[in-house]
Amino acid sequence: MTENLTKEAFLEKVFNFEENKEWKFEGKVPAIIDFYADWCGPCKMIAPILEQLSEEYGDKINIYKIDTEVEQELSAAFAIRSIPSMLFCPMGEAPQMANGALPKPQLEEIIKDVLKVEK
Repeated sequence: MTENLTKEAFLEKVFNFEENKEWKFEGKVPAIIDFYADWCGPCKMIAPILEQLSEEYGDKINIYKIDTEVEQELSAAFAIRSIPSMLFCPMGEAPQMANGALPKPQLEEIIKDVLKVEK
């Protein structure tokens, strides 16, 4: 299941940018962070796909959602200019950002290639 993150939860589960200048992923498994807004059409299209991926991959990855309207500081910290934007956080490597409502096959490819997770 996807989980909505507040700034506090983000600092604890993903990256504490207040304490660390360099990227240091806090998660125990790779993660996808979806930056979205309730009014965004493409964001609504991708939401059920992310739910499906969450069910299919189970506890191999975490899928988090951040409402850019509510968590403006997080949006600013990652220079989010367009939504949906997704931050892919592999273990022990730098994160990668993708913009737009990506189709499920492309997301599965990114999960395999960037996050190094197989179903």
